[in-house]
Amino acid sequence: MYVALEGIDCVGKSTQISLLKKEFKEAIFTFEPGATELGKHLRELLLKSDKKISKKAELLLFLADRAQHFDELLCENKDRLIISDRSLISGMAYARDFDLELLFNLNSFALNKLLPQKIVFLSIDVRNLKKRLEKKEQDKIEQRGFEYFLEIQNKIKEVLNFLKQKDEKLKILELDASLQKEDICKKIKDFLND
Repeated sequence: MYVALEGIDCVGKSTQISLLKKEFKEAIFTFEPGATELGKHLRELLLKSDKKISKKAELLLFLADRAQHFDELLCENKDRLIISDRSLISGMAYARDFDLELLFNLNSFALNKLLPQKIVFLSIDVRNLKKRLEKKEQDKIEQRGFEYFLEIQNKIKEVLNFLKQKDEKLKILELDASLQKEDICKKIKDFLND
């Protein structure tokens, strides 16, 4: 099964991944962008470079990372439980200036039409987001501010609704990221074991 953990920065995806690693010892854990050798270079270029990258070029670089990730990790481990920190859902949400149908088609091409079977979406309120963002060193994307992230969070919801129309079997669990991390982990574990 291919599972995606989704949500904006600072919702606790990394924390949940580390807790889930203790629960699902046989699973493959991965992330986007940057889980492959090519992806590391693309991630560095996208998140750390001070060079201005056009929106189209940024979208295509993220798609290149996703295509490589599919070939090296998703496809190679299709008989295992794969838990990914982010997926095409974030990719489509962050590329918010483009049409969803176009984004879906480009991502379908990059992923050979593979969608996660289960999606865990961690959402957060403004107050908790501000608190968490202030505590961390910010990359190029995070420097866009909390209003930007709230827009992306709303876009993630829109993408999830869009994908649900494409595949009614898609299972989505939305959780409040301000809950205790152990409670969130238990809910995710139950969802994955269901």
